Amino acid sequence: MYYLQNRWKLDGKLLRYYGLRNKENMFNNSVKLTKKQLNIIKNLPCNLTDIQLKAVKSLAENQIITEKPATAPNSLDTARFCARCAANDYIIPGLEFDRQGLCPLCQTKAETAKLKSITPIKNTFPRSVKSRFDVALFYTGGKDSTYLLYYLAKVCSLRVLALTWEIPFMSNSARASIENAKTRLPTVEFVSRKIADDDLRKIYRKLYLLADNTCACPSLAYILFYPDLADAKVPYFVVGNESAQIVGLYYNRMAPKIAYGFWQNKFLNGLINIGRVLTLRPPYKSGQLHTIAAMKQLAYGDSVLKKASGYTNELISNVVTAIREVPQILTPLKKAIRQSNFTGNIPRFVQVDMDEISGGKYDWRKIKDLITEECGWVAPNETSKGLHTSCKIEKCKEQSQFKRFYNMQSTMIPFSALEIALASRDGNITREQAIEEMKTALGFTLDDLEECDLIRRYLR
Repeated sequence: MYYLQNRWKLDGKLLRYYGLRNKENMFNNSVKLTKKQLNIIKNLPCNLTDIQLKAVKSLAENQIITEKPATAPNSLDTARFCARCAANDYIIPGLEFDRQGLCPLCQTKAETAKLKSITPIKNTFPRSVKSRFDVALFYTGGKDSTYLLYYLAKVCSLRVLALTWEIPFMSNSARASIENAKTRLPTVEFVSRKIADDDLRKIYRKLYLLADNTCACPSLAYILFYPDLADAKVPYFVVGNESAQIVGLYYNRMAPKIAYGFWQNKFLNGLINIGRVLTLRPPYKSGQLHTIAAMKQLAYGDSVLKKASGYTNELISNVVTAIREVPQILTPLKKAIRQSNFTGNIPRFVQVDMDEISGGKYDWRKIKDLITEECGWVAPNETSKGLHTSCKIEKCKEQSQFKRFYNMQSTMIPFSALEIALASRDGNITREQAIEEMKTALGFTLDDLEECDLIRRYLR
């Protein structure tokens, strides 16, 4: 009896792999079938004749067709773990291992060491002469944004604009952290915005149909605040995504390697700026093209070039589709894009290197202690949690991504699964701490979660 290996799934005339393969085949996740192979695959599991075996010989040699059925582990207890990091084939079903027991993340650590950011990296900032702010950031009250706020306001002594989108699921600890930061950081100007519940429910309902969760951060925040940033001529919009989040985009096939170095490519950026000068627009400064590209994607959807590249971000694509339920919310954004693109008053989208500014390694536990002391940061109830600490429905987002990938309904590897594994690989957290967080604080479960009820009650 022959079976289709459990993480391969027939998709039209293609076989598609739902998992993360070893280094030599890491992104070879689809196989085009001949007509004869297609007919054989459709009838599996079954016995095969010698003629049929000859037709699918290459599939059998690559273990796509096997003589033994297999299933994905249904718990961490039955999972196989990487010999070095916390990656395992429960939180990432279809995870492969080499002969040394290493997962693809560890196999390719050296090759991804330089994938620092897809936006320009900048750790120091000048005093602005055109704006009363030097930098702006989105502030959620979570671990990462609080540390970034501390660094910009206290370490760099900058005039900071902290922008908060008040979501209905903001955690109590995040709210407390924001209020404490207002007291501890008197040089920061804090601004909060809230979308009308009727409009937000329309967007959330569509998003829930598409993704089984309502996570729209930070996309809706960009839509809310970009016009203000452009009007105030804020020179820099700063993000502080830790390395695990940034590199995760590569492993999830959302950003090719070239994207991580584009901002340093003087030739390509020069060509773009020649076009702007010829059309009587000011040339882009480093980071402005990234800002405009991000805003245009939200306002108008993926460009033709991005669609042709094959690299798509399912999260953003779903949000873009959901936003169309309330099209008027995009009117100020579209106007701001046109005006700022013409005047050049575009905030420069830049990334602070979290490893570098924290002394060489962004150690989660040390960072938590620091921001607790300096900013009054309040940890979530699950004190072991290090990923995404600002939202009550984070577990629901993690679980929905996990279940959709587990059930081969989506090709997107759960973000938190990649991030926690990469954090343990790179030393931001120990392997033991990462496994403990998987067990107690993250949403990698096939069982119902009470956090998902919060979403369903809000959507009624």
